[in-house]
Amino acid sequence: MKVFIIEDEIMAQKSLARILSQNFPEMEIVGYADSVRSAVAWLKDPDNQTDIIFMDVELSDGVCFEIFRQVEVKPKVIMTTAYDSYALKAFEAGSIDYLLKPVEASALKRAVARCRMSGGHVDVEALLKAIGYQGTSKKDYKERYIVRFNDRIVPLNISNIAYVYSEEKNNWLVTFDEQKYIIDSSLDVIFEDLDPEKFFRISRSCIISLKAITSITKQAGSRLRIYPKPECPFEMTVSRSRVDDFLVWLER
Repeated sequence: MKVFIIEDEIMAQKSLARILSQNFPEMEIVGYADSVRSAVAWLKDPDNQTDIIFMDVELSDGVCFEIFRQVEVKPKVIMTTAYDSYALKAFEAGSIDYLLKPVEASALKRAVARCRMSGGHVDVEALLKAIGYQGTSKKDYKERYIVRFNDRIVPLNISNIAYVYSEEKNNWLVTFDEQKYIIDSSLDVIFEDLDPEKFFRISRSCIISLKAITSITKQAGSRLRIYPKPECPFEMTVSRSRVDDFLVWLER
């Protein structure tokens, strides 16, 4: 069985290749791509053939869904992503499998087994509809939240949000003028409302604005510590699995 990997992180490429060879020695990795452009070029070449594609969501030049817009994808697709917001919706379309990073052997075996048993190809229209993807046009992100402070209702502009974090079953929204509000929405919902060019989810419990980052230091175990403004009541670190994506986001 032939495998093609679409992934813009070298370490993630190597990690996936290693776990594949350990669990499926019969599989042959026939190629790699790190961008929408290189993936489309590879798939358009009739000499290139594969049975399964492992496809990361966020690539160096855009999101992977643009690939489906530009070329017919005949092989089975297993999506890989650090976040479940895209993956779960895509899976609900009944046309694609997914793996959450970092990839675990049990999840890999499950996805490959489903891929082998499923018939047909990716239903592109069902997939794009399931994830609400509209192509390269700019999504309209939320401009403000309505938060409650004591007996007041406060309209809060997104541009004034420094970071959002979870603590003791509450989600807290912190502003640049050092105000702190409880917000009812989950971090999953909040992150989908925010422009990913301006906000990054550094861990399951924290989202930060680019403008709030004053400095970053490296820590043991490949983690990064962020020093935000205003200061936060905990040590703000980037999860190891999200460090590479975070560094790419910083350089955009």
